Amino acid sequence: MAHLYACQMLSTYQIARITGDNRQRVNRVLRKAGITVNPRGLGRPKGGLDDQARDRDELMTDLYLRLRLSSTQIAGLVGINAHTVRDRLVARGVPMRTRGRYNREDRIVIPQADLADMYVQAGLSADEVGQMLGVSHRIVLRSAHDAGLPVRLGGAPPRHGPSEIELIRALYADTMVSEVLTRHGVPRVPPSGPIWQRFPAPDKLTAELAAELYSGCGLSLYHIELLTGQPTVTVSRLLHASGVPLRPAGGRSPFMRRWREGN
Repeated sequence: MAHLYACQMLSTYQIARITGDNRQRVNRVLRKAGITVNPRGLGRPKGGLDDQARDRDELMTDLYLRLRLSSTQIAGLVGINAHTVRDRLVARGVPMRTRGRYNREDRIVIPQADLADMYVQAGLSADEVGQMLGVSHRIVLRSAHDAGLPVRLGGAPPRHGPSEIELIRALYADTMVSEVLTRHGVPRVPPSGPIWQRFPAPDKLTAELAAELYSGCGLSLYHIELLTGQPTVTVSRLLHASGVPLRPAGGRSPFMRRWREGN
């Protein structure tokens, strides 16, 4: 324990994990060995600690950004708690991913060129593309949405379809939608990049706002996601909790019919 603490610059927390003892016993053993243990390791040599902390922080950043491990997974590897991992990453300016099951930034994204070739040009279905690439059809459709490719509901592939950027601009330009967004203080987010980049943290979505956009403005669940960053499943749950009946799947939403008639 003395060697790990004084020479290897490990914390009492890390030593306890390695030896299987509790931190109180580690502290007692170190003091008995004549080693001064200050709170949070403040008594250890600063130079070695800074170097080790810097290397550890770089490792955690790489694990989080490149390998996309969670803070909990990283904590298990480096021997510190998950809250400390997140604090250190934030201190380094690392953009933190949203928590929960429906992290859009953690979704598998298919390269746009592959989607354009197979889904748009060749006219393969989402299921067929998914089978060829080893992913589900939902990932195919999500990647197509994020890439701004025309997503079809079934049948023969359409000749033309609105890109995501075009659709977002149309939503913001719609008088009814604009009035609701202004009244609820919803900011306008530029329509560039996939949705998880546009909304690193989704905007707050109330049941009242969801109902107004869905029933009053005739938007689809996906349209509301484009405007707020909230996943469609969250929008659906808010509407269900408010007693708002959902429209049958398939076909155009009232907004899309209104927009097409205006064009």
